[in-house]
Amino acid sequence: MPVTFGQVFAPGDLPRGAGLSGKLADGTLLPLQLDVKASHPDGSVRHAVISLVLPRLAAGKDLGLALVRTSKKAHGPALKPENPPDTVVSIVVDGERYTASSAALLKEQKVQTWLQGPAVTELQVAAPLKNAKGAEHPHLAARFAIRSYAGTRNARVDVVLENDWAYEPEPRNFSYDVRITAGGETLYEKKDLLHYHHARWRTVAWTGEAPAIHLRHDSAYLIATRALPNYDRSIQVRDSMLAALAAKWEGPKTEPMGVGVAERSMGNTGGRSDIGLLPGWGAAYLLSMDPRAKKVTLGTADLAGSFPMHYRDKRTGLPISLLDYPYMTLLGHPSDTRNPKTGKQEVFPPCRKELCKTPNAPDGSHQPAFAYLPYLVTGDHYYLEELQFWAMYNVFYSNPGYRKDAQGLLASDQVRSQAWNLRTLAEAAYITPDGHPLKRPLEKILDSNLDWYNATYTNNPQANRLGVLVIGYAIVYKDKTAIAPWQDDFFTAAVGHVAELGYKEAEPLLKWKVRFPISRMTGEGVCWLAGANYTYTVRPSPTAPLFERIGDAYAATVGPDIASLPCDGDRIAAALKQKPGDMGGYADATTGFPSNMQPALAYAASVGGEAGRKAWARFMARSVKPDYGEGPQFAIVPR
Repeated sequence: MPVTFGQVFAPGDLPRGAGLSGKLADGTLLPLQLDVKASHPDGSVRHAVISLVLPRLAAGKDLGLALVRTSKKAHGPALKPENPPDTVVSIVVDGERYTASSAALLKEQKVQTWLQGPAVTELQVAAPLKNAKGAEHPHLAARFAIRSYAGTRNARVDVVLENDWAYEPEPRNFSYDVRITAGGETLYEKKDLLHYHHARWRTVAWTGEAPAIHLRHDSAYLIATRALPNYDRSIQVRDSMLAALAAKWEGPKTEPMGVGVAERSMGNTGGRSDIGLLPGWGAAYLLSMDPRAKKVTLGTADLAGSFPMHYRDKRTGLPISLLDYPYMTLLGHPSDTRNPKTGKQEVFPPCRKELCKTPNAPDGSHQPAFAYLPYLVTGDHYYLEELQFWAMYNVFYSNPGYRKDAQGLLASDQVRSQAWNLRTLAEAAYITPDGHPLKRPLEKILDSNLDWYNATYTNNPQANRLGVLVIGYAIVYKDKTAIAPWQDDFFTAAVGHVAELGYKEAEPLLKWKVRFPISRMTGEGVCWLAGANYTYTVRPSPTAPLFERIGDAYAATVGPDIASLPCDGDRIAAALKQKPGDMGGYADATTGFPSNMQPALAYAASVGGEAGRKAWARFMARSVKPDYGEGPQFAIVPR
């Protein structure tokens, strides 16, 4: 029974050159194939893809497998697939048939090897679809990943159809009939599939019998590596939530060009399960390892390809890089995209509105973390590229002048957009394999952003004393005197996550940022009951400097009458129109404003010293709390 999974490691746990074996409960050691992808600065393994072939298991049987470090990496002859199944994509578009064959491409191209060893080999090829005369379709291309295991004729076939060349003229939607076969067996077939512009879709199947196995990672270890936030492992994800996820996973939204359980129009407002360092479904999967949550988490990551923000460089074959085209953008005037070094405009070819209609609308301010967790636990190349597509899109869609061209600065956007875009950028930089052509560009853009934030806030003597972001549509409430503290909390949490990934330049920024959530809970002259308000006033007038004392900001937020009341008892609760011990802002909801605040306070408790710990204790002592078993995306606690 073939098994492959991704595994992240804490620094030092698996030194360079060391190997792994799988240890069963009875002490039996099984050989493991270890394909190392990313390393920590000390050279130890950060992320690897692990493969083995298990003996057939009885239905419903659990098998524990401990990963045991060995002194040397196991060696053996790499598996050479014999006649991997010819996977063929055939479409009829605009009355003409176009095809692509994996067998032909394996003979014609320089093959990319994703996995290679004695247990499994995965070969990857890609090319535009061609008609009977050999002419390439200008927009539609196929990508194949054929995974062959030792001791079995069954193969895993991963096929991606793309409509995403960055600079191909006249981009548009295409409607076509499609059939995908492997070894003559039909894997997928659909008529009149409408493929949106700059989007892609994926199907994965097995030739022969697919292994019926559900793999459960060690959630505690995944979290302990700090590759993932410190989600509260005491939470029991409720079966009602898992059943609801399973019930939603049906119909057209789960098919190509659907978006799974994500929002089609990503900019829709309101409390939502897809917003957070992880979306609700991803956090539920991490904490429960339930197969229903896994299906939705991986499936929605597959369908993230349906959003029209995928731009592939035909020259490199990779998601387009801002360092290669520092003036590209989806906003602004074409003249803004002129590259002074080349004299050429880097504007993308226009997509005519009538030919490019799509209900799928990406957005930075409400963007889920689609692909990071799926890539961590599977090692599937599709998820890696999906993560890279989103990270690059987030830095190139804005006007080049606002983002400082190739620096890719995020600061001109909404504060919540800065939060989620920084999260995705850091995750892509962290987990992209060593030596990958996009590794250094992603790290360089991340470094530029952290340097800018530190220069503007952390190391700036003129920066405000409250610890709030003031650039990027920040002070736009109450006649430009107030901010949305929940958006600021999103950013603080994102910086905390980046710091835990090991990016040292995020640490001083985090220590500066946690001032604001700490002071809203325990600062002098404030009442914590208003700490999670929808807005928080930070200056007395649109042109005045920001308050220097949090007590003044609190008084301006709630008004002098409420500010004069003691922070306990029924009087202030009544004045705030809340119950005693209730922070308001939908305090009992998993997506309410106090829940939004929790990750920021968790990081504050970790880096904010005694003040941070007191703020966390005050927050946890509140009487009205959500049931995170129904949605744990904000259930992050201090380490």
